[in-house]
Amino acid sequence: QVQVVESGGGLVQAGGSLRLSCAASGRTFSFSTSPMGWFRQAPGNEREFVAGITWLGRVTYYADSVKGRFAISEDNAKNTLYLQMNSLKPEDTAVYYCNVLSGDGSRVALSDNWGQGTQVTVSP
Repeated sequence: QVQVVESGGGLVQAGGSLRLSCAASGRTFSFSTSPMGWFRQAPGNEREFVAGITWLGRVTYYADSVKGRFAISEDNAKNTLYLQMNSLKPEDTAVYYCNVLSGDGSRVALSDNWGQGTQVTVSP
């Protein structure tokens, strides 16, 4: 079982930036060899994929809605995943979650075990 703790959310004006962090841990969990991703859920909407990073080759990929504005990265020494969000828009307002992905290149979480998330609110 993997535990994740997301942080870094807040209130920002449109055009601003935020950096989210996700600390991951687990007794048998290997952060450096696990594909990881960010997801978000806005009120009244389904949770959606935002960004992913593979462990093999460390390729990054994004939802079309955030491509060119968001960047996913990680620090294996700290078992921490990051999401740098630039040029934020009001439609980016959501609770952001991280999770292990079901595989390299996947846009689906491996399990339904989610953290508490971190709220991002972008004002016009």
